[in-house]
Amino acid sequence: MHAPADPAPRRQHHEDPLLNRSLVRGIEILRAFRPGADLLGNGEIAERTGLSRATVSRLAQTLVETGLLEHDRSRRAYRLAAPVLSLGHAMRSGSPVLNAVAPLMRALAEKMRINVGLAAPDRDEMVYLESVRYNRKVALRNVVAGQRVPMELTSLGRAYLAVAPQEERRALLARFKAGRCSEWGRIRDEIKAAISSVEQRGYCVASWQPEVVAIAAPLVMAQRPIYVFNVSVTTAASIQETEAELGGPLLALRDRARAVLLAAEPPPSHAG
Repeated sequence: MHAPADPAPRRQHHEDPLLNRSLVRGIEILRAFRPGADLLGNGEIAERTGLSRATVSRLAQTLVETGLLEHDRSRRAYRLAAPVLSLGHAMRSGSPVLNAVAPLMRALAEKMRINVGLAAPDRDEMVYLESVRYNRKVALRNVVAGQRVPMELTSLGRAYLAVAPQEERRALLARFKAGRCSEWGRIRDEIKAAISSVEQRGYCVASWQPEVVAIAAPLVMAQRPIYVFNVSVTTAASIQETEAELGGPLLALRDRARAVLLAAEPPPSHAG
């Protein structure tokens, strides 16, 4: 299984004089909290972040004082506080990308009765920025904005790897190889096939959960982060049948989103 608690390799922040080390470490503490790990003690945070217990204790208390963490004294542990949720809401409501493409996503989901998502990379995972769920069949899987999925297993992640900068892709593949030794041969071949598919057809397909087929296409635009759209269905149909049905609509969504975002960009300034 994917191990979300295992922190991704961090950049050597201490080598960059422009970065504040205490702030970087405080952010690492906030990152340690994931679904299923809502309450963490100093030792658990230290293990997840690679920081010393003394550093964790000092910075966690600062995060408590600033309102981003709550301290459960009876359990000697911390949990995320309400203002963290408000930061996520501010990001979603203020994102010009989400405001522009969410109506397109909803329209496609309703028209074809499928699930439509938009995600962005974060280290070795993909984070859903928006998810419009319109299942044809009742399914237990429920995806919401903010949810993370493994990059190496999903169509979202593999589509991103297809267009990621070469240096970043090499580093990510090395991490996946180290973390999935027994499975790496199969996963490596699937990633290679997905990269080839994106290069040739603009999208890739994956089915990493039973009866769930997902197709993803990256959106690459100058001066913007890389985003990835996906469409998925819970179905007993084959991957090939699902691909034939949904590949075209996915690419059309990606192209419409690009057009809308380009139209919303301010005209270039002309210095006199």
